[in-house]
Amino acid sequence: MEPSRSTDDVSIVIPTHSEKRWASLTRTIASAHAQTHPAAEIVVVVDHNPAMATRVRAEFPGVTVLENAYARGASGNRNTGAFHTRSPFIAFLDDDTVASPSWLAGQLAPFADPSVVGTGGGIIPAWAKTKPTWMPDELLWAVGVSYTGMPTRTAQIRNVWSANMIVRRDAFLAVGGFRTGFGKLGDQNRPEDTELCLRMSSAAGGRWMYVPDATIDHEVPAERSTFGFLMRRCYAEGRGKVQMAGLMPKDQELGAEKDYLRRTLPRAVARNLADAGTGRGMYHALRAATVVAAVAAAAWGGGVETLVAVFESTASDPTV
Repeated sequence: MEPSRSTDDVSIVIPTHSEKRWASLTRTIASAHAQTHPAAEIVVVVDHNPAMATRVRAEFPGVTVLENAYARGASGNRNTGAFHTRSPFIAFLDDDTVASPSWLAGQLAPFADPSVVGTGGGIIPAWAKTKPTWMPDELLWAVGVSYTGMPTRTAQIRNVWSANMIVRRDAFLAVGGFRTGFGKLGDQNRPEDTELCLRMSSAAGGRWMYVPDATIDHEVPAERSTFGFLMRRCYAEGRGKVQMAGLMPKDQELGAEKDYLRRTLPRAVARNLADAGTGRGMYHALRAATVVAAVAAAAWGGGVETLVAVFESTASDPTV
């Protein structure tokens, strides 16, 4: 017989895959245990690494440890943990994050409104080195953290990130969870969290809320602080958004992306060019140039993905 559940019970799911991130995983689990709103269950899901799963079971008593029941990748890893849970709410943390003690409590608050299907919170960068001087705050999404242009107080938002996400269980299950085969695996980086948010809000007619004060720290390793990484990430984002658009209804546009391109980034360029005459003018000029380069890389990725889709469609149609 299933134990009775409180209406505000929440389980935390933490996907992981490599013992190279053991120290980070240890910090993530510790922060999950330290919440002012205790979790009903903490679930660690290991992605096709039996030896690591055995080690997690041995070293973290009281934590539920599962192995990915689906194809390799973050989406299947998260689904394995989420489908196991029985609480009304499911929270997701990445294995390189540290949640603030009031993270769960703050991010659960908007669910008092039954139309809310999910929430996300602020993500603060924990740089292995200092933040690159050429990196404008508008591009911080590329390293998986909150960026300039996002709400600064609790507000409705189109989508949040799976590194810091809570979902209403019934709405999550109704759409089948994350889309497996679409997400992060190796060099592939597709926006599986954005795609999930869109499906959940569309299916349930519900809303997503962003709670910037419900924060986590997200590690940014040195190799992600390079210009080359930023260009690769923007290229991958361009490909991913085109691929995601192909999965969406034709009448559902990528409005948030268009607004970001039309308003947020031009403002970043204008502001940094205006500041280029100050004592740190070189850095502002570099930031403006970085924005332009990032847009170009994303556009290049989008163009490549569009051509790939046309080629695959033509190859599969014997009448062409």
